[in-house]
Amino acid sequence: MTENTAPLIRIKNVSKHFGDFVAVDNVNLEIGHSELFSILGGSGCGKSTLLRMMAGFEAPTNGTIEIDGTDVTHQPPYERPVNMMFQSYAIFPHMDVKKNVGYGLRKDGIGSKEIAGRVDEILELVQLTDYRDRKPDQLSGGQRQRVALARALIKRPKVLLLDEPLAALDKKLREHTQFELVGIQDELGITFVVVTHDQEEAMTLSDRIAVMDEGRFLQVGPPKEIYEFPRSRFVADFIGTINTFEGTVSSVSEAGLLVSSAEFGGELHALGNYDVSIGQDVCIAVRPEKIFVGREEPEKADDIRVSGIVEDFGYLGNLSLYRVRLETGKVVQVSSQNRRRTAERGVEWEDRIWISWRPRSAVVLAD
Repeated sequence: MTENTAPLIRIKNVSKHFGDFVAVDNVNLEIGHSELFSILGGSGCGKSTLLRMMAGFEAPTNGTIEIDGTDVTHQPPYERPVNMMFQSYAIFPHMDVKKNVGYGLRKDGIGSKEIAGRVDEILELVQLTDYRDRKPDQLSGGQRQRVALARALIKRPKVLLLDEPLAALDKKLREHTQFELVGIQDELGITFVVVTHDQEEAMTLSDRIAVMDEGRFLQVGPPKEIYEFPRSRFVADFIGTINTFEGTVSSVSEAGLLVSSAEFGGELHALGNYDVSIGQDVCIAVRPEKIFVGREEPEKADDIRVSGIVEDFGYLGNLSLYRVRLETGKVVQVSSQNRRRTAERGVEWEDRIWISWRPRSAVVLAD
């Protein structure tokens, strides 16, 4: 949350039931002023239902929702200082860009001169000034997305809710638009709450992320914390790619712990202070980019190392990806940055290689 004294949005013990189905299960959340916050989860996890409750399109079964210190739990959408940008964009096909963008102001009875000035201002912000007279069918997908964004922002809400805002765009345009969205949010200072199933999108956009599953928040924090220090196996596996080794804690000290793992074929060392005990079943998790590959056994004595056979290999230009099968049968995924420009033979299929990582790169997951 940002440094403003009180949160802009406060969700307290909110649940939503549809008959016997619990879509949102007693969640608590605070979102700060000018924060770009993402709710990340798979289909059916409850994220869109929670967003609709913030907007006022659904009423909570239990709990309260406050915005800027006011309880809005039972307020209709039009009385809340909130606007929503839908996944479908919902642009009027018979109106040109400027009329689409100014529609909400006309409905509010704002004078035509003020509307014209505010439309010009917001179209310049979203870089659509030259397209003001075009109809939606004359625009690209990215331009239609910006029309919808401009229409949502022109009423200057305290909170903008975005439901899968970039899902309809192709990969290259989506990546470009992510940075545009961050720039617009930063310039306006409006709190954005984004619902998405796309991990990369959430990581790129967000000040903080809430990972959601089965109606509950599993972890809330900055993108780097969520990625580097996941608190559960679900979060570790949902955010990016990760290797896990099941095992049993054999030793615990202030410096870290040892885990005996049949999947690894020996003991694994992890640094850090974890609330685990000897004999407890845990898993050691390591991201593919934290693992080194080489033909020779690593020289660093503290490194975790094991040999294996390259089962699959992919060259992606900037990266090389490996699937290495250990003698135990466990397959480990490794990604290696291609820093040198060379056509020399590197590691390839069926090569026997060594993989290694440093103990501080491992995370211990007990849940």
